[in-house]
Amino acid sequence: MSYGERKEKREKEERQKKGKKKNKLGVKNSLVNNINARKKKGKSRSKKKSKISKKAYKKMQKGWEK
Repeated sequence: MSYGERKEKREKEERQKKGKKKNKLGVKNSLVNNINARKKKGKSRSKKKSKISKKAYKKMQKGWEK
């Protein structure tokens, strides 16, 4: 087993211990987290250029606290 393979295996084990996978924005994968992370980085999309369907956004909003 090469050094690179051992390193990858060790990193994978560390991620599993934490239990949270993070995406390239550095947040746990979820629609709300991704939207908020993009907002913080200043890379938000307008509603016109949104890649989220209206149906998915409405379903997500139902889960938000009021």
